[in-house]
Amino acid sequence: MAQGSRRAMVTTTRRGGRPSPVGGEPTDSAHRRAGKAAVPTDAALARELLDGLAEAVVTVDSRGVVTLANAMAAELLPEVTPGGPLALAAVPALAEAARSGAAGFEAEHRGRRLRGICRPLRANGCAWYVRDVTEEQARTDALRAERAHTAFLAQAGSRLGLSLHRDQTLRAAVTLVVPYLADAAVVIHRPPLPAPPDAEPLWVRFADGDLEPVFGSGPADLADSVPGLAEALDGDHVDATPWLDTELAELGRVLPEDFGRSGAVLVTPMIGTNGAALVMMRRPGQGGFDQRDVEVAREFAARAGAALVTADLHGEQTHLARVLQASLFPPELPEIPGVALAGGYRAAGDSLRIGGDFYAVSATADGGTFALGDVCGKGVGAAVLTGRVRQSLQTLRLVEQRPLELMALLNRALFDAPEATRRSQFTTLLLGTFTTEADGALCLRVAGGGHPAPLVVGVDGAVRPVPVGGMPVGALSDARFVETRIRLAPGELLLAYTDGVIEARGGPGALEMFGEDRLRQALADGAGLPPRAVVDRVLRLLDKWFDGQSQDDIAMLAITPVTPPSARP
Repeated sequence: MAQGSRRAMVTTTRRGGRPSPVGGEPTDSAHRRAGKAAVPTDAALARELLDGLAEAVVTVDSRGVVTLANAMAAELLPEVTPGGPLALAAVPALAEAARSGAAGFEAEHRGRRLRGICRPLRANGCAWYVRDVTEEQARTDALRAERAHTAFLAQAGSRLGLSLHRDQTLRAAVTLVVPYLADAAVVIHRPPLPAPPDAEPLWVRFADGDLEPVFGSGPADLADSVPGLAEALDGDHVDATPWLDTELAELGRVLPEDFGRSGAVLVTPMIGTNGAALVMMRRPGQGGFDQRDVEVAREFAARAGAALVTADLHGEQTHLARVLQASLFPPELPEIPGVALAGGYRAAGDSLRIGGDFYAVSATADGGTFALGDVCGKGVGAAVLTGRVRQSLQTLRLVEQRPLELMALLNRALFDAPEATRRSQFTTLLLGTFTTEADGALCLRVAGGGHPAPLVVGVDGAVRPVPVGGMPVGALSDARFVETRIRLAPGELLLAYTDGVIEARGGPGALEMFGEDRLRQALADGAGLPPRAVVDRVLRLLDKWFDGQSQDDIAMLAITPVTPPSARP
């Protein structure tokens, strides 16, 4: 008996080393069946588990009647109670989803954003799982808004950066913010300097519905129409300030007649400008400007202000360039009896279209004087020296008109200028006078200062140089110059030119010089033509030779005698 009992207690060892009881003990399968059957069925425990969930759970039977609502459902959906039809619950989005058999819904309820999904149950009912996604939606909206603000500022910066004109910048400043940030925008600004301090303020407006921005001025008390606007126009650093339900006073006259009373106003100074501010307005019911709107408006106004300053600076530079151009462009040639004149001028590839080559002609009692020169360098630096040379010549001609003596005086004036030798400022130059003779010919005196020899074109097409040489003017204190006398018979033409003509590089290889031979041939082919036609012919040949490539400065002056109509037979 004891032996049998011991056999009943004997265990066997399975493959893998785990002991397995023998006899009436349960196996692993039995344990698994026991575990599956051990799921708690206590209703109180199940309810406790459901109430601990962070989402609302609402179960509905096959008739659509609510059978269960957990604690979170009571908090989020207090209108839903067990025993009532879900389709009639006072939660419109959920009730509509229950009636239509939708698989989910998302809507605002009691100031919260709710999202629900429906899952079928075995008992022909269903369960609604509803989550509060208010914070999640707020984060998503904030991220979306931040991306939109970033894209807006990037687009605005690009648009503002492309504008170098004051009015274009003002147009961009008011149109970019409508309707993204406001229903209407006005930039109020002081007139550009040198306007008087008491000048009326200027404004530009754009409102939702306008086809184009509207420009205007005044009234004088416009700056007092909105708090903070006067300080912004005075250049004071004030923060962007939103105002709700503001009476716009004089600013209301600037807005469209149908705009009405403003619901919210934001005044933003455009820092760095000579008194400018951006005023943005929203209609009633559109909501006020939140903190992020204020930050975006402040950043936009700063960029618009910087663009306006850049546009003003560009405007000043453009004005100075025009004044400089007007003073340095070759003047119109005078009408001198018995003489036909024509000039040609091309500046090197410089945006200001000014350079170091020049020509000038002045009438005298018995004929005229002329000058043609080429200062060292290119662009603005050469243009400044050109102005000095021309001004010096104009002044020195008051005391001396003989070409050789005048050139010596000019050399001394340039060489004695402060730091002249260090800057190596000098010029090659031709100075001359011409007088008419009884037979219609011209008697010329030409002095040379290191300049290419002018060419004389005969009636028969023969081309000969005028022997002038000399040293550059302003390079040496004891420079020597040469003067030559020539006579131009009727039909003959003298062409003076700068070295930019013969040294122009182009042609088939783009590096070959135009050369004196091509110039002589062009003049020979144009023998007998009037000066204007000869100069235009040479310029066309040079343009073809350049073929759009960069070039040196070019200046030409053509002189020929003509018989006055009264002297013709």
